[in-house]
Amino acid sequence: MNIVQLQAFVVRVPLKRAVKHASHVRKFTDNVIVRCELADGSVGWGEGVPREYVTGESAETAFDLLEATDWKAVLHPASHFAEALTWIEALTLPQAADDDRRCRGNAARCAVELALLDAFGRSFGEPLMKAVTLLAPELAEPKAEVRYSGIVLSAKGWKARLASLGQRLYGLKQLKVKVGITGQDDAKRLSIIRRFAGKAMELRVDANEAWSAAACVERIRALEPFDIACVEQPVPHEQVADLAVIRKDVSTPIMLDESLCSMVDAERAVAEATCDLFNLRLSKCGGFLPTLRLAQFARRHHLGYQLGCQVGETGILSAAGRHFACMVSGIRALEGSFDRRLVADACTLEDLTFGRGGLAPMLPGCGLGVTVVAERIASMVTRRAVIHE
Repeated sequence: MNIVQLQAFVVRVPLKRAVKHASHVRKFTDNVIVRCELADGSVGWGEGVPREYVTGESAETAFDLLEATDWKAVLHPASHFAEALTWIEALTLPQAADDDRRCRGNAARCAVELALLDAFGRSFGEPLMKAVTLLAPELAEPKAEVRYSGIVLSAKGWKARLASLGQRLYGLKQLKVKVGITGQDDAKRLSIIRRFAGKAMELRVDANEAWSAAACVERIRALEPFDIACVEQPVPHEQVADLAVIRKDVSTPIMLDESLCSMVDAERAVAEATCDLFNLRLSKCGGFLPTLRLAQFARRHHLGYQLGCQVGETGILSAAGRHFACMVSGIRALEGSFDRRLVADACTLEDLTFGRGGLAPMLPGCGLGVTVVAERIASMVTRRAVIHE
């Protein structure tokens, strides 16, 4: 089966409310979407959410990279799904000479990879999750439904009380709390959140690189009385090596996020003993297949992992995350599928928003298993191009 066309788009996705954490305040997100069409008429869609402070790419530079790629040299036909997986996994985009982490361009790669996997999955009658069975059978554990966790962003005072209690009453079992926000007392906020979320709620905290290495131990110890499960990316990436010492001085497990975007990052994390867990996110890690390999790597080295998400994902990435979550074993926490609660238009006919208790079902059907509404994407496009035909 041959690829007859690839189209790329930059879309500005409005959010229903501003999202604030220690690094950014966001009212919209610029995403990259790719459409793939095969010779038999099968159409696949993929999405990436570039973040300059994570992988060093913006939507514009990601789009430029897609336009600069020699697609005739890297795209191949396939006669079955396993054959398509083999060459799609090997797909690389042009690398910058100074990109020693091999992650600049990961959002662009994620967008095109998912579009290819969706198209070939539909053509050969296979769901995206079949990739786990074929490439990482030791991780394959199909689940009819999965449970997502909630989040408390910048809320404080009565808003923090309401957010915590509301998610507890909704039946959620896990919450992520954003900390390190300028002008806020993290210990006071966490005390309130713990009280209203309840003793049974698992709390994770995410500092988004807000603390210096020198202050990190003190900051974490101040939060440990509130029974936190882990602290995510407490220091800037430039200071990540210091976590090897910090880990010895705190009892809370450390999770890498902004410092875990590629296999190079993962290998360094293990070699330097800087973390206990990985936050895997499809867009920042380069797509479904590289993220799967990172989960394999974490398990081999006795590290935990969660599946995170990017703020402003449409239903395309939500669907890909659902396939990953419903098939990959050992995921400590699951983030995403906030669709109708966060984005103005998730771009799919299906509503992928998780329900009461954070529960959401496995997606039936081939490829991503969702119906993308092209007209909705067109209404948000700020840049477009045919990058291969």
